[in-house]
Amino acid sequence: MQSADPTDSRATLAELGARVRAWRARRGMTRKQLAADSGLSERFLADVEGGKGNVSINSLEAAARALNITILDLLQDASRPALARVQGLLGRLDDGELDHAYTLLGSTFGLADAQGREQRIALVGLRGAGKTTLGASLATERGVPFIELDREIEREAGTSMNEILLLNGQAGYRRYERRALLRIAEEHAEGVVMTTGGSIVSERETFDLLQSRFYCVWLKASPEEHMSRVVAQGDMRPFEANRGEDGQIAQGAMGEALEDLRRILSSREALYARADAVVDTAARSVKQSLKDLERVVPLEKR
Repeated sequence: MQSADPTDSRATLAELGARVRAWRARRGMTRKQLAADSGLSERFLADVEGGKGNVSINSLEAAARALNITILDLLQDASRPALARVQGLLGRLDDGELDHAYTLLGSTFGLADAQGREQRIALVGLRGAGKTTLGASLATERGVPFIELDREIEREAGTSMNEILLLNGQAGYRRYERRALLRIAEEHAEGVVMTTGGSIVSERETFDLLQSRFYCVWLKASPEEHMSRVVAQGDMRPFEANRGEDGQIAQGAMGEALEDLRRILSSREALYARADAVVDTAARSVKQSLKDLERVVPLEKR
């Protein structure tokens, strides 16, 4: 009986580690957060992501649950032949034909709630893109309510974001998120401007729901600008994973946090690009970005 090639085994472990790391980046979770949610140690997760050591099915299931995916998402590419055929067909269309195809698919299969959708504006993007500042200003200009999805999720659950994640994990949080989205769309049929969490695009079912009920705009910026704006706002969350036992932020934390941000943005860029419109806020003042945003959103009802 021929023994397994150790080179193949190392390649498999390296690929598995890369997938765990990629899903963690897409979710915007630190290794410390994943360890807490999965019950696995940070050291073990570091070994897994580095392609070292053996990984049990139970450990993979624990990591997958914490990431709010199935174990199959980690073990296989989960290709869908029918979807690949459709994508091949759509790839031959120009932008105008793609817009027409999108409308036809939405109306034929109930994938879009067109009534009032374009009056409900949802801003997507990472922290520091200007979602809150520009969203509040746009809502004032249009004379519609401005809401933050995170606050509405807390309202739905009757507790804070931290408690939701602590008690229910990522899966429970996403359930409250979808319920909040449906309620907001129903309550604001005449128009609203809403900000969303940066990771909403990484949940296919939730992002599909968002796009079916809201006109989505990606507020885009460079990783460096995202980081500088977050720090300027006094938000130190990007550095939490780099605090020492004395509570002080470790030297070099800025560089590590920026590298994490680059990975997150890279893993989500194609997802953010699915938005109906894009506004690049890089090197733009708030006033300039607001004008750009006003230009890309549908006209308000009169």
